[in-house]
Amino acid sequence: MTHPSQEVLRDPHPSLYNEDLAPLPVDKRKWGWFEIFNVWSNDIQSLAGYTLAASLFITAGISGWWVFAAILLAGLIIKILCDLAGKPSVKYGIPYPVLARASMGVRGAQFPAVVRAVVAIFWYGAQTYFASTAVALALNAVLGNPGGATFMGMDWVAWLSYVIASALQVYLFLGGIEKIGGFLNVVGPAVYLVMIALLVAIWVRAGGGMMEAVGTIFSSEDVRGWAWVMAFVGVVGTMVAYFAAVVINFGDFARNVRTDEQMRFGNSTGLIASLALFTFLSVFITAGAYMVYQNAEGEPMTNPTDIVAAADNVWLTVLAAVTFLLATLGINVVANFIPPAYSLSNVAPSKVSFRTAGIITASAGFVIGALWVSTISQIGLPKFVDTLGAVLAPLYGIIIADYYLIRRQQLRLQDLFSMSEHGAYWFDNGWNSRAIIAFVGGAIFSIATVWIPALSGLAGFAWIIGAILGGVFQMLLMRGRITEKDLTPTA
Repeated sequence: MTHPSQEVLRDPHPSLYNEDLAPLPVDKRKWGWFEIFNVWSNDIQSLAGYTLAASLFITAGISGWWVFAAILLAGLIIKILCDLAGKPSVKYGIPYPVLARASMGVRGAQFPAVVRAVVAIFWYGAQTYFASTAVALALNAVLGNPGGATFMGMDWVAWLSYVIASALQVYLFLGGIEKIGGFLNVVGPAVYLVMIALLVAIWVRAGGGMMEAVGTIFSSEDVRGWAWVMAFVGVVGTMVAYFAAVVINFGDFARNVRTDEQMRFGNSTGLIASLALFTFLSVFITAGAYMVYQNAEGEPMTNPTDIVAAADNVWLTVLAAVTFLLATLGINVVANFIPPAYSLSNVAPSKVSFRTAGIITASAGFVIGALWVSTISQIGLPKFVDTLGAVLAPLYGIIIADYYLIRRQQLRLQDLFSMSEHGAYWFDNGWNSRAIIAFVGGAIFSIATVWIPALSGLAGFAWIIGAILGGVFQMLLMRGRITEKDLTPTA
């Protein structure tokens, strides 16, 4: 039996097709489970990921061990969500923007593609800033912290570091996906070696109280009963939202894998094992650093570059800076550069190539990252994460409910690239207005849980609420709209 991705497209419409968006046949896929494992392993290792984990550990008000458990539970949920999101792309070899055409319409899919691109660009800019702090760490260690006047919250060393980090990412992107994969294979293990070395150095200074400190140092007597439950689930929800940008377009990676089994195994090992190790190290380093070092305000440090700087060891500082920089650059290109490049290319495939879309992403991301210190960071990283996740959540629910529950895992591949009014995904002039309504309904409520004080207790659930509402609205609004012909493959 011919694999669905082997189906030959007959006269795909130029406005819907280019080589980057075309179905990828199984015989041209070069990824196995290890490549998926490696994507997750490196995605988890970013400086922003550490900062978020440390922030939750400090602010949740519950034992560090329970924060650790909550993050692992989030990893299990993310694994299930990615298995669902990746399966259709493994089957048909299509990226996220093309899959979205089935639920949103062949033209309407530009909307979720642009939304995903905007969110990714925000994340790209934020991660670029975090990567630049590693460059600044090394430069300040070598130059003796020259300081100087600041502009938008950053001195000249910080700005130079930001430009260097931005340029390195573009250079890495231009090398192509295969070079990026090889790059991550080397950098990933190095990050863990540096973190373990940092933990050992801190543990020696802190003495024997580290194990007890993890459980008690940031826990609060006021967080008990229902407040404890809400804090625990809030950590889970925020971590799910953190990975939401990768979850929704996981098909961009899954389409490179040969089988669904390889994808699922890569998700299991990459997410659960890597998240457990990274979170363990993050929690212990944060607790130990608070015992041994504190910043000028006596507050705990959440950025590992600040902790390394406090160690006052030039060699460790430079080594850690280079390692954290490379790891953050690598995964930023994979998780926040490639997806918007696909998405923006989908808007005008015949005019915007994958590479051109990547340059657009880099330019817009540069502006976002430059505003991080002076503007965006003022809302706090957890709130920033929850907001972006709340925007993406309804789209995930709509696409998944449409594929599994409405279309019963059957797509008409030809119609995904056709502008025919008789195509299964034409709807109303290429737009499925019902799906847009479903998105608006889900997004309004999920975003409100983050920003409206009266709903603040639900902030950690923003992604989950938005995804459920988007899926439910899609099913209700599409009832009776799908025929048996729409469920018949076009092969």
